[in-house]
Amino acid sequence: MALSTKLELRQGQQLVMTPQLQQAIRLLQLSNIELNAFVETELERNPLLERGEDNDGPGPSGVDRPEPVAATDADAGLDLVADAARASIDIDADAQSLDPDSGPGDFRPDLSGGSWSSLKGGAPSGDGDTDLEDYATSETTLKDHLTGQLNLALTSPVDRLIGTHLIDLVDEAGYLRADIGEIAHKLGADLPVMERVLRALQSFDPPGVFARNLGECLAIQLRELGRLDPMMQAFLDNLPLLAQHNLPALRRAVGCDAEDLADMIAEVKRLNPKPGLGFGSEETSAVVPDVVVKAASDGSWIVELNNDTLPRVLVNRVYYTRVSRTARNDKDKEFLIDCLQTANWLVKSLDQRARTILRVAEEIVRQQDGFLMHGVQHMRPLNLKTIADAIKMHESTVSRVTSNKYMATPRGIFELKYFFTSAIASAGEGEAHSSESVRHRIKTLIDAERPAAILSDDKLVEILGKEGIDIARRTVAKYREAMRIPSSVQRRREKRAFASEAAE
Repeated sequence: MALSTKLELRQGQQLVMTPQLQQAIRLLQLSNIELNAFVETELERNPLLERGEDNDGPGPSGVDRPEPVAATDADAGLDLVADAARASIDIDADAQSLDPDSGPGDFRPDLSGGSWSSLKGGAPSGDGDTDLEDYATSETTLKDHLTGQLNLALTSPVDRLIGTHLIDLVDEAGYLRADIGEIAHKLGADLPVMERVLRALQSFDPPGVFARNLGECLAIQLRELGRLDPMMQAFLDNLPLLAQHNLPALRRAVGCDAEDLADMIAEVKRLNPKPGLGFGSEETSAVVPDVVVKAASDGSWIVELNNDTLPRVLVNRVYYTRVSRTARNDKDKEFLIDCLQTANWLVKSLDQRARTILRVAEEIVRQQDGFLMHGVQHMRPLNLKTIADAIKMHESTVSRVTSNKYMATPRGIFELKYFFTSAIASAGEGEAHSSESVRHRIKTLIDAERPAAILSDDKLVEILGKEGIDIARRTVAKYREAMRIPSSVQRRREKRAFASEAAE
């Protein structure tokens, strides 16, 4: 077999994410606190960046100039470098990088809404870190733990929004320090609905959370243990007497003897008066909204960025011109050019980030106009795809934008992601199913099972698959456990025991 050498010309496509693009994607999901911290680091690292003044406006090209400079050869070179930087690291590639089928029009800034005359600039730059999802905290906080249960335990978006609002009001000890009536009025919800959601939340782990006082916290735990009888409830109603060490008065109020009172005191001491402290702590800080929604005189809504949350940085072209003339060698020149590229990219990227946040917020407001006008009962089911299709962006872009971003509305401050419900994929060609509907279907199937035919998690997966719901066994188990439904083995024992008692 003869060997030969030949040249072949092949054409192919390869998806390449530059470090700048990776940083641009990370920029979308940074909170305003993280963004400001990163910009502070860049201000220290890059000599061409400086902090802008509040009364300075951004330049028309998105790159601020501290003062006008006469045209020079250095400025001409600067513009060429800036143009090259913008062309090579355009954040428009975010949508394309995540969806090879998307075209260059998938990420088009739209300035039709909001207030842009005072938009500020700033953004992170390359630090060599390519792990875009490295944002997990080392410990699970109480809020994270409760939110994880909320998304699976409540059946409707309305209840979930109320629950989310109540979770935000829980302190680090697990107590709800707020008046339910006032919250109901603010959200436009009926008081019975608020109380029903609160009762559901009070069944969450750890036992005792969402209590409004110590007595209620202990009562929740005792109820779960099956020990909240009338005598124990009377004991909890008179806890101030125990705090005063007035045991004779407490014994008379409860209607028990000294031995029973001692037993109740011992049992209460075994409970946890501060159930929330068992979780990781997080720095407590006031939530600052990224977007502000106000009612207009014509009945529409004005959606604006909160400029106070946006760091403002300027590119000091004067300083660049001055030092570039004195650069002694190629290494110094390369350093200055790199600083200039990074600085221009920082300003442009934050401008793009702000435009994207505004577009997503405007569409959320349009979709949830009923909630803003009439209250939580008029919340619409909403998913990321609906918003992404409406504004012609990729779902992953919308997901990043709604993470750690808050919207101030006449009904309170809400995280953008709370306006969405998750979805379970369809096993066929049908539409995706909401997690709430799948959870409800699992509960319905289990409630209808017979003692002689208990449904295992695998059997539930099989039944749901036949109904067009593509779901994994571990997801079924997670949903079941979040609803506090025992395993099939435990349910079989309980139902047989109940059947035996009924027969007797």
